[in-house]
Amino acid sequence: MMHPVFDAFLRAAGHVLLPRVLGMTLLPLLAMTAVALGLGYFFWSGAVDAMRAALQGWAFIGWLDGHLQLGWDGGLAGLLAPFFVVALATPVIALTSLVVVSMLMTPALTRLVAERRFAQLARQRGASLAGSIAWSAGSLLLAVLALILSLPLWLIPPLVLILPPLIWGWLTYRVMSFDALAEHASQQERKTILRRHRASLLAIGIISGYLGAAPSVVWASGVVFAALFAVLVPLAIWIYTLVFVFSSLWFAHYCLEALRQLRAGESGTADAPSMPKTPNTSPPAEGPALPAPGATSVTDVPYKDLPHAR
Repeated sequence: MMHPVFDAFLRAAGHVLLPRVLGMTLLPLLAMTAVALGLGYFFWSGAVDAMRAALQGWAFIGWLDGHLQLGWDGGLAGLLAPFFVVALATPVIALTSLVVVSMLMTPALTRLVAERRFAQLARQRGASLAGSIAWSAGSLLLAVLALILSLPLWLIPPLVLILPPLIWGWLTYRVMSFDALAEHASQQERKTILRRHRASLLAIGIISGYLGAAPSVVWASGVVFAALFAVLVPLAIWIYTLVFVFSSLWFAHYCLEALRQLRAGESGTADAPSMPKTPNTSPPAEGPALPAPGATSVTDVPYKDLPHAR
């Protein structure tokens, strides 16, 4: 039997290629692209200059610059400053994409999955829109706090590839699993599923976090290829949106299947009604022939009526 996480992954991969789903990614793409390009136009140069000044004041960067002798304009700090700005901007873009997809698209994607696969699943509506917003806002606040507190660790090369995806994965798990169950599960059912399937849901979130980190390569390429910056930045944002749409479908398939199994298990454990006993109405087994009326013994029965004579 296929593992539920992998089964949900394959089903989400099939749904993400539907024209209806691909069309959903365009509106967040247009909105976030306009915001990102506007911020880049007004604040890119100032952000890079401020980062270069901060790096030049770091003794370790000065020591490396003196030994490497790169000859780059602005030294090693001038070379690293754009990449540090990108590293700081990437989580903001990722978190914004996650919130936009979760608030605007996850309910529609969950309904799509329910229509195609779980049409008989009753809707308990265990969470309101206000509850979903509060849950997402609280989770986002905790994730931003974790990102800020972990910033010094990003300077260690292995950790910069581990910590951000882990934080995004935790946030993805918290937000998307809640929204995937908000309409169909009751409050108690949602708590039960989140408790029983926490490990699998967190694994889905972490994998989605690493998938969301992949577009950072495209985003950083806009720094190297300045002429293509206006093309690469929207492409990176669209990839972010597509990854989170896929993650939303993945969570929807897994969570709704878990909800279906939960309800099936609860109904299966109910005591079956006892059936009333019916009297035995079958005819008695045929025995030996009885004596004919007037006969005093079996020897008086005519020979043709005896069992061995038949």
